[in-house]
Amino acid sequence: MRMGYSLGAIFLFLLAFPGVGQAQEQTQALTYEMAREAAEAAEAEARRNNWNVTIVVADADAVPVYLKRLTGASPRSYEIAMRKARTSAATGLTTQVYGERLEAGQVEEVPDGVNFAGGVPIIVDGEVIGAIGTSGVRAEEDAQISQAGVDAITQ
Repeated sequence: MRMGYSLGAIFLFLLAFPGVGQAQEQTQALTYEMAREAAEAAEAEARRNNWNVTIVVADADAVPVYLKRLTGASPRSYEIAMRKARTSAATGLTTQVYGERLEAGQVEEVPDGVNFAGGVPIIVDGEVIGAIGTSGVRAEEDAQISQAGVDAITQ
């Protein structure tokens, strides 16, 4: 049996349920331009301190959008910076706070997550839109660099 609906019935249905058939409100996404601006600010912080690091700016899904590996940065620093960005994007926490909360049993473990400083989430309007991970110097210094990049696009 075939059911037919008149245009009038469909119109009345849409009036009764105003959100049906409309796209949900889009949250802001990390753009390439934002990632570039963040990476450049992070690089400027690293260069001010003569630190040779790798900086990864990733989107909310932890997919790299922008990468900078400064001359002299260890090849291994890419993987650590990527893991820091992935951990922060997944949790919405800095990697240091994630490590503290993991130790206290307050959060679930992120597979291959990093529990020391250097990863910082990018949060806009309360939504995690990405993260920056830096590796190559002491963890606190990595975090300082990542934070400079986040600050450049969120303040």
